[in-house]
Amino acid sequence: MKKTTNRKQMLAALLALTCTACAVPAFSVSAEDADTTVIYSSDFEDGDVSAWTNRGSTDTTVITSSEDNAVSGTKSLCAGERSKSWNGPAFRLDDKCEPGTAYLVSAQVMGQWYTSVTVSFQYTDESGEQHYENLANLNGNGWQEVTDLKVSYTEDMTDVYVYFEGGSDNIYIDDFTLKAAPVFHPQTDIVSLKEAYAGYFKIGTAVTTKELAPSSTKELILKHFNSITPGNEMKPDALLDKNACLALAEEGDDENPQVSLASARSILNFARDNNIPVRGHVLVWHQQTPTWFFKENYDAEGEWVSKEKMLARMENYIKNVFAAIAEEYPDVNFYAFDVVNECWLDDGNYRKAGSQEEGSANSPWVKVFGDNSFIKPAFEFAKKYAPEGCKLYYNDFNEYMPQKTDAIIKMAEEINADGHYIDGIGLQSHLDARSGSDAFPSVNVYKKALDKFCATGLDIQVTELDATVNDTDHFAEQAQYYSDIMDAITEHKDEISSVVFWGTTDDMSWRASKYPLLFNEDYTAKPAFDAIVDGLEVAESSETETESQAETETETETQADSETEEIIWGDADGNETVNIVDVITLNKVIFGKENLKPEQVKSIDVNQNNIADSTDSLTILKLIVGLIKAENLPLAE
Repeated sequence: MKKTTNRKQMLAALLALTCTACAVPAFSVSAEDADTTVIYSSDFEDGDVSAWTNRGSTDTTVITSSEDNAVSGTKSLCAGERSKSWNGPAFRLDDKCEPGTAYLVSAQVMGQWYTSVTVSFQYTDESGEQHYENLANLNGNGWQEVTDLKVSYTEDMTDVYVYFEGGSDNIYIDDFTLKAAPVFHPQTDIVSLKEAYAGYFKIGTAVTTKELAPSSTKELILKHFNSITPGNEMKPDALLDKNACLALAEEGDDENPQVSLASARSILNFARDNNIPVRGHVLVWHQQTPTWFFKENYDAEGEWVSKEKMLARMENYIKNVFAAIAEEYPDVNFYAFDVVNECWLDDGNYRKAGSQEEGSANSPWVKVFGDNSFIKPAFEFAKKYAPEGCKLYYNDFNEYMPQKTDAIIKMAEEINADGHYIDGIGLQSHLDARSGSDAFPSVNVYKKALDKFCATGLDIQVTELDATVNDTDHFAEQAQYYSDIMDAITEHKDEISSVVFWGTTDDMSWRASKYPLLFNEDYTAKPAFDAIVDGLEVAESSETETESQAETETETETQADSETEEIIWGDADGNETVNIVDVITLNKVIFGKENLKPEQVKSIDVNQNNIADSTDSLTILKLIVGLIKAENLPLAE
């Protein structure tokens, strides 16, 4: 029997299809950008594990093909005879992939008895120092899956690996895939953040070396930001050169810590080459400062040093960092530097004495000094050695907690009582938008703290701004919260010189699971972005004005030709045919997930109201199923 379909039923079906399509995250990429070429894939059924090596000496971990466990088929890779938790199977990237490109790693992973495995990333910088980063933690019974973990590396990285570690029993891997990630480009038709806030303060971002590697991230930074903070690469554990320190200690000098800028090279080169000012972070901090830095002869198991020796080390460390910057990056504008970070607890007391291994609330600085008396000399040394024009900051999180607010302000006043050592206070501002009234802190609480800090007369910088939500359903609340927070900040534009967002895109944030930033994984702007630029008057630069004039002249010259061009109404994707794909494309445009060329925008505005909206989508659907004829379009004519 021949099936017939009522046109209205067909229209309803198409509507359902387009709604379903738009419910899936949409990415503004062209066909060539969506290349997800598989670089390597194996279910290990052929028994070949030659692409894998072990971490540790060759007489420890053994990499084999095993029939003990498998997800698909009968075999998997097995890493056995592991004597230490960090021994495990490693897959090398830099002999198969290209620097400056993002890749995606997926795998099924299982432990022998219980799955407690960490997927990690490793590389060696140009100085020979190895770096490690955890990508995912897997826990549970049986097989656990990781999907599309993003990895990338720069040209100055070598020995780049993804590896699996944890526990001491066998680790099994199956269905491992490495593929090229889709290439997304930032939107070019939206306002630049740095231009929108040009009359207020610098707008910056933090970025890590791995995060900066893809060209798309560089494009995003160049469009929107005029300040860069290295996310991890200028913290003490990254700058301290342990081997050089130990070598000098063997000669009898353990008071002159040696440093290297190798870990920050990619970021600083990018800043230099594009004339982007840098915010240094951080010289003195209890976290990400190795315990050996506080021990005799730099021996992690040795005795804690005296106050006198620690002061000598502190001065020489600060001197050596600034000397390395002056020598290697004389053309980079370090306009600000966090000298001391996170010394106060939320109740206004200083941290407990001890190493980080003994507890996260501990500080080895307090262990050596007994209290926070190390803060003032840190600023005295920084003032002595910092580049001319570089302002020096005390930086802290939860700065809006009343007792901590008061403790920070009191500390700054006391240190500056006999001189001007602290130039400003950095407010990290790691916030939680949650859902409207449940936001923490509330906008009013944040404003009260901001008022107090701005009343000190010191320069204020918002140094690590982000605001989380539990899921994408709360992007509207996040947008409103960001808008209110930025309103509070702009009210103090005369006291605030810089606002730095802590990261570029949601997926690369340290709080990635809660979507804290202004840009999606595909580099498109979120509602929060629109909320903080809405209502701001953007002054066009002379270059922009010249370009606009040229564009106007070109438009005038070609107006007659364009008026006579044949328009294929409803052809959203520009392939000269009209079908359901065009409706899906239009809906992506409506939801801000895709951008079109001017000629495409004109063709989808079938109702001729100068807006691409849902009425155009419905009209095109009617055109597809034959309820409207093409010769009757556009409807307004």
